[in-house]
Amino acid sequence: MTTPVCTSASNATVFPSFSSYVRARRPVLLRASRSLTANPNDAEDLLQTALTKTFVAWERIEDHRALDGYVRRALMNTRTSQWRKRKVEEFVCDELPEPDPTPAPDPAELQGLRDAMWRAVMRLPPRQRAMVVLRYYEDLSEAQTAEVMEVSVGTVKSAVSRALAKLRADPELALSA
Repeated sequence: MTTPVCTSASNATVFPSFSSYVRARRPVLLRASRSLTANPNDAEDLLQTALTKTFVAWERIEDHRALDGYVRRALMNTRTSQWRKRKVEEFVCDELPEPDPTPAPDPAELQGLRDAMWRAVMRLPPRQRAMVVLRYYEDLSEAQTAEVMEVSVGTVKSAVSRALAKLRADPELALSA
């Protein structure tokens, strides 16, 4: 006569149906499933998948005293399959995809640039100065500037163009850049 290898299996209850097995052993199997995954919801899903596999194989399982081992193996295999199929969303790379942050400009330098720009604007002829101030400091359109200055839009365009050329050529602004 052969001696059973697993003594607890020989004393185990033989379950007549799958539903009676699940009702009786679900808490124990759920604890085993929770030991395989940290999330309780994932553990329940894992157990459900393993029980589905067990149900499909119910008629082929010869020794119903070893059902717990069968379900635990199904849990392990299912969890391993899930782990292998997981999507990797982060990749290791040598260079960071984000550009290096540019240092904030020094407020004193910005103020110095603003002052130099204003001094250059003040050196423009009065009419060009007025058009530049209306267009760029007051943010008016060419038509609005022409209406305020009581000139044509073409006059505003040409006067502003000449004023910007003088500002680009200003030696004080060339040193600031």
